[in-house]
Amino acid sequence: MARKDAGCFQRSTDNAVSKTINFPHEATREDIAHAYMLAYEEGLKGITIYRDRSRDTQVLTTGKKQEKALEEPATRAPRKRPTETRGTITKVNTGCGSLYVTVAYDDKGIFEVFATLGKSGACASAQVEAICRLITLSLRSGVDVAQVVKQLRGIRCSSISWEGGKSILSCADAIASVLEKHINTEEKPKLEDYGLAKNMVGQCPECSNMLIFSEGCYHCPACGYTKC
Repeated sequence: MARKDAGCFQRSTDNAVSKTINFPHEATREDIAHAYMLAYEEGLKGITIYRDRSRDTQVLTTGKKQEKALEEPATRAPRKRPTETRGTITKVNTGCGSLYVTVAYDDKGIFEVFATLGKSGACASAQVEAICRLITLSLRSGVDVAQVVKQLRGIRCSSISWEGGKSILSCADAIASVLEKHINTEEKPKLEDYGLAKNMVGQCPECSNMLIFSEGCYHCPACGYTKC
């Protein structure tokens, strides 16, 4: 029917008639040659043929391929939490108080992260909980721990503290410093030099000038703000 229609239109048309002949995946060279010969006999100036699955993507797809595409996202779902996990709890001093970071393992590696702030407000605790939930979701979805550390390292807030001679720029930075200890030496990300002087400990909450840490206290040389 398609051949007759194209032939009828071609006899009354100066230009070529656009017609695509769709072949199944099992079509042979002989089938395609036969289609071209029929087009020639009908006086067609040109035809287009398309063999199913001759390209990676196509307009017409089979039901099986569609089902496979729907199943792919399920394979990336976070792995389920086992009944028991093992882990460590690390205390880190931050500008918001003592942060207790729990890193738990399952049989495939680091599985989840929890963190609790001592003597902190509800807002700070909520932010820490949100950070840990996203970290846990990333780890359970197969994201490499080193990539998580790379994203969190260097995030800073106005209150900076010191831990083991190193600056802790924020709660997110503190969690990253704990996770970094659980990475093999070869896999640790190369951290950037953030250009912080050793005595600079963040911004003043009053005037936003840089604070200076000396004699156990934070001092602002601009407005005189002090915190011990």
